[in-house]
Amino acid sequence: MAGHSKWANIKHRKGAQDAKRGKLFTKLIREITTAARISADVNSPRLRQAIDKALSNNMTRDTIDRAIKRGVGGADAAAESIRYEGYGPNGIAVIVDCLTDNRNRTVSEVRHVFTKMGGNLGTENSVAYLFTKIGQLSFSKETDEEKLMTLAIEAGADDIVKQEDESYLVNVSPESFNQVVDMIKAQGLQPQSSDITMMASVTVSLNLEQAIQFMKMIDMLEDLDDVQEVYSNAEISEEVGRQLG
Repeated sequence: MAGHSKWANIKHRKGAQDAKRGKLFTKLIREITTAARISADVNSPRLRQAIDKALSNNMTRDTIDRAIKRGVGGADAAAESIRYEGYGPNGIAVIVDCLTDNRNRTVSEVRHVFTKMGGNLGTENSVAYLFTKIGQLSFSKETDEEKLMTLAIEAGADDIVKQEDESYLVNVSPESFNQVVDMIKAQGLQPQSSDITMMASVTVSLNLEQAIQFMKMIDMLEDLDDVQEVYSNAEISEEVGRQLG
């Protein structure tokens, strides 16, 4: 297992910082509804991922079930998935995944953030070629390393990485994601988080000043109602991460 920075390829989680739980729940519900409209099968990859993410953020089953029913019923205006790409400050590649019922509004809002923070919105695949879609499961440093390695390999994981803070990251192909998650959980290991994300092949290391500027941009993007996920190739060291708080 190779060493790897916990902050590399940050998939910018709101986590405990997200006092805006109402806004987060709105985004989660929108994703569940959209996924259910595409397929009502709770084991379909997109709906399964949306449900798991909602549960990990303490959304109740009743709320999730209502969102699924709303999607299946098709009562709401259908939202479409749109991906925007571009460069933020200091040449950082950024991908912004959105769900919207108004393309003009969304692109205007996203472009405004890029421009205001000294970046620029690009064309399709202007930065996406730098990223690979991948499933990731994170485990605390208290996890039994030998047991995790054995189970992950048996379940079909691609890679197991021990990070700087001694926690573990299990990388999985998107196609095997649900299978690996289910098999590891069935053997008594509970991941701290599990998600399908985008991993950058090349990263940009940021100092404290650059990281503060970049995280301001991320916060602005995530505050937009239509933005679901933000990915980047920013790499922030453990030391800078601690200073960021």
